[in-house]
Amino acid sequence: MSKNFLEAVKERRSIYALSKETPISDAQIKEIVEAAVLHSPTSFNSQSSRAVVLLGDKHDKLWDITAETLRKIVPTEQFEGTAQKLASFKAGYGSVLFFEDQTVVKSLQENFALYADNFPVWSNQSSGILQFVVWTAFAEAGLGASLQHYNPLIDDEVKTSFDIPAEWKLIAQMPFGKIATAPGEKEFQPIEDRVKVLK
Repeated sequence: MSKNFLEAVKERRSIYALSKETPISDAQIKEIVEAAVLHSPTSFNSQSSRAVVLLGDKHDKLWDITAETLRKIVPTEQFEGTAQKLASFKAGYGSVLFFEDQTVVKSLQENFALYADNFPVWSNQSSGILQFVVWTAFAEAGLGASLQHYNPLIDDEVKTSFDIPAEWKLIAQMPFGKIATAPGEKEFQPIEDRVKVLK
């Protein structure tokens, strides 16, 4: 990699202005997601994380599903703002759907009953790590992305439309694409209020 890890972490931002272009190939996008899934840690080495990459018409369909789902529940006078936000996601090149396989989680709960209540929490943490790895790797490759959570509202339609196994639980959606507008400066709370070093 051309940058060190912390520099890549600093460059990862939420990018909402995307275009239907990509600075890297579809094969490279697939390679990033596959590497992230393989090497992101999971509790008990459960390897419960799953990812689906949607490109082209499949990507567009995801955001059409989301728009139609929200149209049914968002008051008409408030929907225009929602529609604009969803259109900005659809304007991207693709989306990554992040899932956790509940078959794996339930098996761990059965086999390690003492920790049963923890496995769903650890599963979500594992997914969060995977999301961050993909997001950061995308940023280093020149792709903008953001993280969205329209689950569980869209879960059933997504599973039907994209032939997703019933046991996979949708955790997050990540639209990505070429950065159309760079983000502004990020403001930080004082670091001394957030990190303590004790000896």
